[in-house]
Amino acid sequence: MELALICAQQVIVLFLLIGAGAVAIKTGVLKPEGRQTLSNLLVYLVVPAMIVHSYMMDFSEEILHNLLAAFGMSILAILIGTAITLLLTARRKDRRVPIFPFACVFSNAAYMGFPLISALFGSEGLLYASAYVTVFNILLWTIGYSMVSGSSNPKEVAQALSRTPAIYAVVVGLAIYLLQIPVPNLIAQPIDLLSGMNTPLSMLITGMLIAAGDLKSIVCDKHIWKLAGVRMLLIPAVCVAVFALLGFHGMSTQVVLLLECCPAAAITSVFAVQFNHDERFAAGSVVLTTLLSIITLPLCALVLTTVM
Repeated sequence: MELALICAQQVIVLFLLIGAGAVAIKTGVLKPEGRQTLSNLLVYLVVPAMIVHSYMMDFSEEILHNLLAAFGMSILAILIGTAITLLLTARRKDRRVPIFPFACVFSNAAYMGFPLISALFGSEGLLYASAYVTVFNILLWTIGYSMVSGSSNPKEVAQALSRTPAIYAVVVGLAIYLLQIPVPNLIAQPIDLLSGMNTPLSMLITGMLIAAGDLKSIVCDKHIWKLAGVRMLLIPAVCVAVFALLGFHGMSTQVVLLLECCPAAAITSVFAVQFNHDERFAAGSVVLTTLLSIITLPLCALVLTTVM
């Protein structure tokens, strides 16, 4: 009952923040093009600070074991999603095909998942979430990049990974955690304050995204609904079933599965533009799955923390 109350309270908080972002766009307080600036702030400063902050705790062999397990489960979860979507799109050939598997496999974990994980599991949960984000970024810029570009140039992949702040944050965080490096309060406090920006900033950006979309045409597009069904229902359900069969349980399992329940990654739209795919389909997929996640994510959190 207590967990259900936490989930309910958190979804109301997230919904209000999302609403604030949407109202800011509709009233002209914020411009749609400002979303990119806020996204850069989140990706390059706030999320790395949050990841480093999550590692600033006393060493525990149990937590280290769970962290390593989270890395392994993250790989398994994303590969399950990849296998499902490739099977579903194996014989299809149109402008939506590269976007469909990419949007289904790669979720918007940092925007939507991290705030809920922070509320439910605290710093330890964010520690396991950082493992997922590390695996996510490596696979996104290898398998994912190959999906949308049609090529897998090692040099381009290496350059993309070198520009991913979350990976550097995990390396720094692991060093702090494993070596138990004391972090002076003068540094720890700004990191703490920056990490606290993640939830409000993520939700404002989400609200801006929803407000900027053509909701009427999106909700009438059966192809976008098919993608949403695979991204939000089929892949999470298969992952839960596989993890249950393998006997995985505990907080690290719940965190990985919750991140696998998140909406399509915002970068889907960027890749659609860059590689001349169906831009409207890509943007609509991100908007609809994000809108649905306002309801589905808390429900998934409640189910996962009850059964896993």
